[in-house]
Amino acid sequence: MTDVLPPDRISALRDRVAALMPAVREDLEALTRIPSVSLDAFDQSQVEASAEATAALLRAEGLEVEIVREGGRPAVIGHADGPPGSRTVMLYAHHDVQPPGDEALWDSPPFEPTERGGRLYGRGAADDKAGVMAHVAALRAHSGALPVGVTVFVEGEEEIGSDSLATILERHGEKLRADAIVLADSTNWAIGEPALTTTLRGMIRVVVTVTTLDHGVHSGMFGGAVPDALTVLVRLLASLHDDDGEVAVAGLKSGVAADLAYDEARLREESGLLDGVSTIGTGSLLSRIWTKPSITTIGIDAPTVATSSNTLVPSAAAKISMRLAPDEHDMDAFALLRAHLVEHTPWGAKVEVTLNDRGLGFSADAQGPVYEQARAAFHDAWGVEPVDIGVGGSIPFVAAFAQQFPDAAILVTGVEDPDARAHGANESLHLGEFEKVCVAEALLLARLGALPG
Repeated sequence: MTDVLPPDRISALRDRVAALMPAVREDLEALTRIPSVSLDAFDQSQVEASAEATAALLRAEGLEVEIVREGGRPAVIGHADGPPGSRTVMLYAHHDVQPPGDEALWDSPPFEPTERGGRLYGRGAADDKAGVMAHVAALRAHSGALPVGVTVFVEGEEEIGSDSLATILERHGEKLRADAIVLADSTNWAIGEPALTTTLRGMIRVVVTVTTLDHGVHSGMFGGAVPDALTVLVRLLASLHDDDGEVAVAGLKSGVAADLAYDEARLREESGLLDGVSTIGTGSLLSRIWTKPSITTIGIDAPTVATSSNTLVPSAAAKISMRLAPDEHDMDAFALLRAHLVEHTPWGAKVEVTLNDRGLGFSADAQGPVYEQARAAFHDAWGVEPVDIGVGGSIPFVAAFAQQFPDAAILVTGVEDPDARAHGANESLHLGEFEKVCVAEALLLARLGALPG
């Protein structure tokens, strides 16, 4: 491939971004101080404030900006035209964040960004206000002379499932239409090793409720003849895996991940798996966490140890999260899981399976000129070739964009790294890597502007 950008242009943009980084960081810290948690239990005026702050950042770069509310949290849409006949690139991020959780687990206040060891700590510093600021940095790098048309779409409810995204795409889809879409909400392979995310698992969540009695009864008087619901539930949940830890639900699809170097030692370090606790499943580790189905019990409704009594529990419930192969249809998987649960409920107990959430996976055919220029921009920024990775988590909005804009090249890029701890205590952003992310995005816009055709 003939390089579309001369070396002096690449060097100039790299220097330009480096000069911008102090101001970019200052604006990132200001955004991070806004506790824009989108869950209903939190102050939604903070999400409004975050949207307004994001809109102000985009207006300052000359974009025409509106804040849209389609029955959910506020989203920000900004646009600036490029040269006549140029491509249009849509840049996605989200400004809402996860709850901080137990603040005692944080080494510094979650909404007071704090630097330690070259990392910026704070809720949303990585996920995904760094994504917002990477887009702003790319705009600033071109100083009002954009090489392509740019639309920036910053969502306000990604952390609660993007419920109004379908309506936004329906009502504002033409404003968001683009030749390439950059979704800055994923991760890189490692510090110093950039990545394009080309597969994402889908997901469903269900609540399964089992009932054996119409009321609780004395465990001494009836235990041994009458089953309690909690024991039924435990046996039912155990049926979801075989002895190797493989998912035992019949009929689910499975895939094979890219052949990248990833050993058990790295898995243990990144996950915090305790010494002596074995891994589960079969096949390569990356296939297990990227392309094969997995099932996790994420919650149980039952009497607590502290409040329990000698009673046969009449009813118990669990929430199950199932991750799906990237090409599995979520509702097909729900039907298979429900059938398994009904079939394996022991002793004739009554069982109810309710769908709680769903989302399609994503698999990109990451070939063609836009992907080539993205990989070249990564190489410019990091000095090494990027890798294609999968992510075991689910980002359903990516599939929504792929369905809405089937002709667009979708680039799922990352501001995070394996140490970012997004959603957990002490979430952080590696500042050196963040600068490279900003450089790569600025160069991507330049490369797409210079690309023939």
